[in-house]
Amino acid sequence: MSFLNIERITDLFSQGSRYLIIILMVLYTIQSYTVFQYGSAQAKRNVFLRQNVSMFFIHFVAMLVLFLEQRSIQVAVFYGMQAAYLLAAIVLMSALYPRASRLLINNMCMLIMIGLVMITRLSFDSAVKQFEIIAAGTVIALFIPLIVRKMMLLTRMTWAYTFVGIGLLGLVFVAARVTNGAKLAISVAGFSLQPSEFVKIIFVFAVAGLLSEARDMRRIIIATALAAVHVLILVVSKDLGSALIFFVTYLIMLFAATRNPFLVLAGILSGAVAAVAAYFLFSHIRVRVSIWLDPFADYSGKGYQISQSLFSIAAGGWLGKGLGQGSPGSIPYVQQDFMFSAICEELGGIFAICLILICLSCFIMFINISMKLDNRFYRLVSLGLGVTYATQIFLTVGGGMKMIPLTGVTLPLVSYGGSSALSTIAMFSIVQGLYMLRRDEVEKDAEEKYREA
Repeated sequence: MSFLNIERITDLFSQGSRYLIIILMVLYTIQSYTVFQYGSAQAKRNVFLRQNVSMFFIHFVAMLVLFLEQRSIQVAVFYGMQAAYLLAAIVLMSALYPRASRLLINNMCMLIMIGLVMITRLSFDSAVKQFEIIAAGTVIALFIPLIVRKMMLLTRMTWAYTFVGIGLLGLVFVAARVTNGAKLAISVAGFSLQPSEFVKIIFVFAVAGLLSEARDMRRIIIATALAAVHVLILVVSKDLGSALIFFVTYLIMLFAATRNPFLVLAGILSGAVAAVAAYFLFSHIRVRVSIWLDPFADYSGKGYQISQSLFSIAAGGWLGKGLGQGSPGSIPYVQQDFMFSAICEELGGIFAICLILICLSCFIMFINISMKLDNRFYRLVSLGLGVTYATQIFLTVGGGMKMIPLTGVTLPLVSYGGSSALSTIAMFSIVQGLYMLRRDEVEKDAEEKYREA
């Protein structure tokens, strides 16, 4: 078979595979919501199994396309490693924790799979690094649900969470290198770590501890002041994306704890004043706002990044150009900040909408677990983690679509970034622990009612 024929077959397969990938993605997404209509456990298990089939089929087709395009045995081997990891993650988590939420397990693996496919398409070396970090993080995360479920000490470490979080952010401010105008990461044993990704979780635990015992205004003022310290350190470090995530998370947790809309309104007004002040104090904020208002005014300069993002989204349309057929690499920092735009270009708007709906399904699960928990501390933790997760998704998707100014945050589990991936896996594992804790509470209540009867 001639070289031209091979190229032609590869192009045809790439174009045809996108329709299959979209169909399977739509089916997976629909099942993420319709699973709740089934009453029996067996019916739900069947839905989750069908989700797994869809996920592994998408993974196989996508990596086959990349293999045919790159013609590298490394891609084939890497596919096998990814598939083995996904299977092991699902089987081990389900076997070790039969009471865990299978939907959260599936969604987490689905998002990881999409991220690994897209990073492999953009940079094989980066994909290998991301995979190694995710695999190691998943092994550690297997122990987190047990810790959350058994160690009630976690509810009594409020001040430890607070000072560790402030200390880590302070360390970043002092020791971190400047990246694109902001202090984000520090180097530890040759590895680059972004502590703010982990402090997001610590911050939620700290605020939950402070607000779960908020019986008077004094306690609320203390909680607000300590939360403000976190945010101010991030602002001074010019990590404004993380600062916004912390700010929004605190406001929602404050309202959930106090049910006082006036406190939230005061917080919003304070945030608005701070945003205006930041606009005049920091030149790069003014640049981002001007780019957001009109990126094409300086297309070849500072507006190039967002302009290319918009071109990528528009070029993909509803069905995409096909994996490997677009040019998402023309967007600077596409792996970190504009993965959603790359997905829109090559896999299409329908696939991208399904991706958002899967993320929304995770958020709904976080909130649903929060609403059902009896323990006030854990209820606020689940809520805070859900808000943190949803806010980060909104910022990265909204920034890439020019709905809001760019903030430079990653799409959790999908974008390239080891610290982000590790913190998000830990976040999902913590919520799994809370989910099982709630099921333990339900079983205990049922036993008590049975004894009383």
